[in-house]
Amino acid sequence: MDVKTIAVIGAGTMGRGIAYAAAFGGYHTVLEDVSRPVVDEGLAWIRRSFEEGVTRGKVDASVRDRALSLISTAGDVGDAIRDAELIIEAVPEELEMKLELFTIFDKFAKTGAIFASNTSSLSIADFTDVTVSRDRCVGMHFFNPVPKMKLIELVRTPHTSDETVATCREVARRMGKEVVVVNEAPGFITTRVNALIGNEAFNMLEAGIATPEDIDKALKLGLNHPMGPFELVDLVGLDVRLKILEYLHQTLGEKYRPNSLLRQYVEEGRLGRKTGRGVYDYSQQKAAENKT
Repeated sequence: MDVKTIAVIGAGTMGRGIAYAAAFGGYHTVLEDVSRPVVDEGLAWIRRSFEEGVTRGKVDASVRDRALSLISTAGDVGDAIRDAELIIEAVPEELEMKLELFTIFDKFAKTGAIFASNTSSLSIADFTDVTVSRDRCVGMHFFNPVPKMKLIELVRTPHTSDETVATCREVARRMGKEVVVVNEAPGFITTRVNALIGNEAFNMLEAGIATPEDIDKALKLGLNHPMGPFELVDLVGLDVRLKILEYLHQTLGEKYRPNSLLRQYVEEGRLGRKTGRGVYDYSQQKAAENKT
């Protein structure tokens, strides 16, 4: 299929990043969210990200200008998906929400459109089996921050067609991404490994084995990780990581049982950078951002 228009449903951290990548790849891009302020924040973030790319010499000014001209918004899901050949949902990891969206996609999308989910942990078939278009349903798991992260996990269900996989591979290539293909399983590749590393880091912190700073430093310098596990969980969100671990614990067993200190931090509202405090304290940085 020749994809010309991509609809991104959900304008939060991942949705706005995916919209950036779609526009960067030269696709007409429609961004939609139930919250208009979130859409506006997403558009502002996309503009800042392109400006940063130009400033750093990573993006040509002409590419920035064309990409920004390709982005539009929609007032509801039906409007957003009407003309799209590829629809990517990037809403929270709530099964019922995804079931509802894929039902809407099935009813209102154009003939032949591909339905993709950015879920990082849920089994794709759990919410795509409600559609009559199961051969055109697929996982496209992007990574945060999307403009800088090169990988997409392309997750195929037993019903996903080879044509759907090939089309999504080409979309990823135009976005400047690399692809790995994963047969459907909870957590795919990266989420399962990251969840174990992050959970063990919390186990060590809770046991008093080392400080968060030293645990992060050890994995960066000793294992060549670009970010430490606590830096990463603060970026992703402790609440997000907890939900993922709860799901993996339910589906894959005891080794994914969430650490009690992680659960405590979430209950205390320490969710990471987005709230100003997670494992680390970002309150001063967040206050400075709110002033700008």
